[in-house]
Amino acid sequence: MSGSTENLELRVRTVRWEADGVLSCELVRPDGSALPPFTAGAHVDLSLPNGLVRGYSLCGDQGDWYRYVVAVNRDAHSRGGSAWIHDSLRPGQLLEVSAPRNNFPLVEDAADSVLIAGGIGVTPLLGMARRLAALGREWTLHLAVRTRGQAAFLEELRALAGDRPDRVRLHVDEEDGGKVLDLAGVLAGLGDATHVYCCGPLPMLEAFEKQAAGVPAERRHVEYFAAAQAPATEGGFEVELARTGRTVRVPAGRTILETLLEAGIACYYSCTEGVCGSCETPVLGGEPDHRDEVLTDQEKEAGGTMMICCSGSRSARLVLDL
Repeated sequence: MSGSTENLELRVRTVRWEADGVLSCELVRPDGSALPPFTAGAHVDLSLPNGLVRGYSLCGDQGDWYRYVVAVNRDAHSRGGSAWIHDSLRPGQLLEVSAPRNNFPLVEDAADSVLIAGGIGVTPLLGMARRLAALGREWTLHLAVRTRGQAAFLEELRALAGDRPDRVRLHVDEEDGGKVLDLAGVLAGLGDATHVYCCGPLPMLEAFEKQAAGVPAERRHVEYFAAAQAPATEGGFEVELARTGRTVRVPAGRTILETLLEAGIACYYSCTEGVCGSCETPVLGGEPDHRDEVLTDQEKEAGGTMMICCSGSRSARLVLDL
C-alpha cells in the first residue's frame, strides 16, 4: 500500500468519449505545475460536488507529471458517481482529488507479464502496458468486452504493441456466440516467471481466482472494483481510539466506519466497500475480521492494518491508531 491523504484542487481540462458508455477525464493543476508522481496501477479519489467520493484508476503515462487521466464507465446501477460524471462533468470545473495510491502495483522487472482486462478494468492495465512498453519488457494484454463498441483505448493499446500486434488480443462476447474469454486457455501457457494481472467485473475476477489458483501468489495480481464479500456488520465489539483514548461500541447492523462517523469522529474513506484502500487504519490491538479486497493474505494474517469500512473484529476489543 502506498499513498497520501493530501488533497489537490485540480481543473478538468478535457472530457473525452472513449467507447460506448466510457468517458475519460484529464485533470491538471490550475497553475500548470507538476502533480505528485504515480506508478502504474495507481488510483485517485475524486470528491464530487454531489458529496460522493469515488476512486478511479489512473490510465495515463506515469512519466507525465503534469496530468492525471481517469476513465469512467457509466454504471447502470450507479449510486451517483459515474452518473454524475457522465451527466454533469464539464471542462473547466475544479475537483478535489486525492494524491495517488497504489494497491495494484506492477512488478517492473518481471520476465513477462500477462494483463487480463474486462471492460473498464482496462484502465489500470493500460497504465501497466504503457510502462512495460517504455521499459522494453515482454507483455500481452487480453481485453474482453461484450460488444466491440465497448473496447475503450483499443487503438492506444495497439499503438503500444507497435510491430507486435499479437500483444493485444481482443475478445468480443457478442462475436463469439456469447462466450466469455477462455481464462483457462489464457493461463495455460504461462511461463514459470510470468506475472499475471486481472481487473474487471466480479464474475471475471471470481473465475480468474479459480483458474489461477495454481499460480504462486507473488505472481498473481487482482484488483477489484466492487466488493466480493459482504461487510462485517455483526457488531458486538468495542473500538478503542488510541490517540484520544475514546472507546465506541459497534452495534449490530453497523460497520466500524459507520459507527465512528455517527459518533462524530472524522475518518478518511471513499468506496465503503473495501476495494480502494482509502480507509486503511493501523491496528494496535485485537484481531480484525478482514473483508476487504486490498490487503494480501500475508497482510491479513499479520493483522497490523485493516479497512474499517467493511472489516470487523474477531476479538471483543480492537485498538486502532485513530
